Amino acid sequence: MMGFAVQGGYVVKGPRDILRDHYVIVEGTRIKEITPSLPEGIDTVLGGPHDIVMPGLINTHTHASMTLFRGFADDLPLMTWLYDYIFPAESKFLDREFVYIGTLLAAWEMTRSGTTAFCDGYFYEDQVGRAAKEVGIRAWLGEGILQFPSPSLSDPNKTIEHSRRFISRWLDDDLARPTVFPHAVYTCTPELLTKAYALAEEFDLVYQIHLSETASEVRQVVEQYGMTPVKLLDSLGCLSPRTLAAHCVALEKDEIELLAERGVSVAHNAESNMKLASGIAPVPAMIAAGVNVTIGTDGCASNNNLDMITEASTVAKLHKISTMDPTVLDECTALSLMTENAARALKLDAGRLEAGKLADIITLDGHAPNLVPVYNPVSHAIYAASGSNVKDVVINGKIVVRDFTSLTVDEEALIRECRRIKERIAQGQSVKASL
Repeated sequence: MMGFAVQGGYVVKGPRDILRDHYVIVEGTRIKEITPSLPEGIDTVLGGPHDIVMPGLINTHTHASMTLFRGFADDLPLMTWLYDYIFPAESKFLDREFVYIGTLLAAWEMTRSGTTAFCDGYFYEDQVGRAAKEVGIRAWLGEGILQFPSPSLSDPNKTIEHSRRFISRWLDDDLARPTVFPHAVYTCTPELLTKAYALAEEFDLVYQIHLSETASEVRQVVEQYGMTPVKLLDSLGCLSPRTLAAHCVALEKDEIELLAERGVSVAHNAESNMKLASGIAPVPAMIAAGVNVTIGTDGCASNNNLDMITEASTVAKLHKISTMDPTVLDECTALSLMTENAARALKLDAGRLEAGKLADIITLDGHAPNLVPVYNPVSHAIYAASGSNVKDVVINGKIVVRDFTSLTVDEEALIRECRRIKERIAQGQSVKASL
């Protein structure tokens, strides 16, 4: 069966591998070829002769349904934000409908801004998978594991079995994949962390966890266990290539070396860490040590958007100023973090545009004033563009966005549902913002 083509004046196969005036040919779920001429028989062509064609962007850490808490509790330190605002709100308002609608909103926002896959950790994750599949975005799903009751599980003694049942429901899905998600060292006992890791090993899954997000977290864990979160996880045998550690802000030099030695991937959440004043993760040092660094947005309650293009721009510029070195984290490295590196962390056969790779492809509008003229398309993707410049999105060989229009989302109906839920929350909870 003949597929379709994505045309680009610039085809960014990878950060340092760019073709002029080529077509990416999609057949089924994969890229068939990349060619300078349009094959006969293809009638559907996305992109255009001046557009930038790139691999789809991969968000390695988020809590998708927290879009419905966007702007709910701003300008607070992490633990105050979490324990005084977010946890109580989740306890009061979180249910299946909230997670489903919130994830639909997130998936709409992500696909419209060029994200083709995301790694999620939250509650009622079946609803995250349901929403992701409806929109057509890839999702890695992690049902939250805690040592205390959660919104989706009242008995924490059953949390591992609860996760096991969740995993079994998603093991064979072609678009959504389960993970194991113990929330953090400070919200899980060592026994629970170990049992969660054994579960990840049993099913060969990603083990995602918040790790060393703040200096106060590190102090708390040292006081309780006599070692840092990183070293505690290592002592439990929970650091390996299947580990995806979110944040990793407060690290010592020997811990960076340990993460590299164990093959751990890190999800760097620059804007969330900045907004919560958690600190600046030592990303240049991690990259230099050989750690596989990726980019996540975190949830919209602490970011407050899911735009991976602007997130990558922030990452690049933050580390230039933090090191006082303009050569640090150049545009090619920044693009790698949310494509090749992210695909490696999630064991996804994507992240580059090559024949045989999964067809996860985006285009940037070559007629946008902020993208004219083009000397370096990768520079534009990091320093000039935003998610609003994303014109077309292909995920798993399916056209999800075309000419800036979502093909899989009933936008007006979704907006009405989001506003309805917001009113319910506003009436039942005092929030900082003027609602």
